[in-house]
Amino acid sequence: MNVSAFLQRRNTLIERMQRAGGGVAVIPTAPEQLRNRDAHFPYRADSYFQYLTGFNEPEAVLVLIAGAEASSVLFCREKNPEREVWDGFRYGPEGACAALGIDAAHAFGEFEPKLADILADQPALWFSLGHDAPFDAHIIATLNTVRAQTRAGKRAPPVIRDVRCELDAMRLIKDAGELDTMRRVATISAAAHLRAMRFVAPGRFEYEVEAELLHEFRRHGCEFPAYTSIVAGGAGACVLHYVDNNRELRDGDLLLIDAGGELSGYAADITRTFPVNGRFSGAQADIYDLVLDAQSAAIAAVRPGATFVEAHDAAVKVLAQGLIDFKLLHGTLESVITSESYKRFYMHRTSHWLGKDVHDAGEYKHGEQSATLAAGMVLTVEPGCYIRAADDIPEAFWNIGVRIEDDVAVTVGGCEILTIAAPKTIAAIEAVMAEGR
Repeated sequence: MNVSAFLQRRNTLIERMQRAGGGVAVIPTAPEQLRNRDAHFPYRADSYFQYLTGFNEPEAVLVLIAGAEASSVLFCREKNPEREVWDGFRYGPEGACAALGIDAAHAFGEFEPKLADILADQPALWFSLGHDAPFDAHIIATLNTVRAQTRAGKRAPPVIRDVRCELDAMRLIKDAGELDTMRRVATISAAAHLRAMRFVAPGRFEYEVEAELLHEFRRHGCEFPAYTSIVAGGAGACVLHYVDNNRELRDGDLLLIDAGGELSGYAADITRTFPVNGRFSGAQADIYDLVLDAQSAAIAAVRPGATFVEAHDAAVKVLAQGLIDFKLLHGTLESVITSESYKRFYMHRTSHWLGKDVHDAGEYKHGEQSATLAAGMVLTVEPGCYIRAADDIPEAFWNIGVRIEDDVAVTVGGCEILTIAAPKTIAAIEAVMAEGR
């Protein structure tokens, strides 16, 4: 664990709070979630909490005090030898304090009374109300405890600010360590897509392909898939969030795979589309190359100083013109874009931020202005084209769903495609698939 990186982030947040008048920030981790009866889902810490601490135990809260003397306080589970026999190692307050570079640590059960003392006479509480209703109740109870001491001369914070607004801005720019982790998880995820390409054949089932992806993620150290993998053959590829993954793959269909691993809390997000039988048909190749051209245009628009929306606009222009050329849309390029008739075949945005969350923290607009790209930002570039069977569509195009997605880091000189190892030209894909035949 790189303690210095987490310490720097905590100090940066405290400095941002101080510039806004100071106060106390409260950042809880995620609660454990029951799957059924007494079995829990695999635990995953809250992204904001993890970003500031690197601590992955449940029942923990970070408190940052941005006063004349700044300090950090962690509340976590106590050491418990009996529970550690069943559930594994716990740091305990003393161990966590030393391991994480925190100024002070206390047992989780002491959170409310100690927080009441910390909040007294502070100018502001920095907390994100509404994200976790049960934890909100703890905060409200603590504020009421402080308010009840008015006659003793204590005052509750008069202002509540959303701490995530500051953290979102911080998380938008990745540091060198974060980018290294994202390169690693992108490489692992690209290898999983390669494995899937070599494995796929008519008669296999989507869930078999999903198993190949999960195997590759885990054997290279990913703790989880970053999201539920989409393995969509045939008409399923025209369903944007298809996750049934239970159909038999048919000769002549395309297979769309949207899947990425999560490593040390950071996500990859890759989509590749390829033919089940290893060879693109004429109509499939036409639409595939159109989407690939749209992606190339979008990636070319990713650079410092460009706006976030420029990549999307570049992709739309290429897609719309191609759909006109194939007589799937009618009119001029300007009219098709203005009327948004292209959305019949391309209905989603081209990009989203990527990091600790698949749809990562960060604003896309400031007022009416699109966010400006800067070095250190990471975004996906993922145009697509989805053609469902319909009377006004030539049958050769029916059920062709294509999306091509890469993870792209903005650099000082332009951009870096983190997922470059996953092949995406027709020639490269067909060559890889031939290896598995």
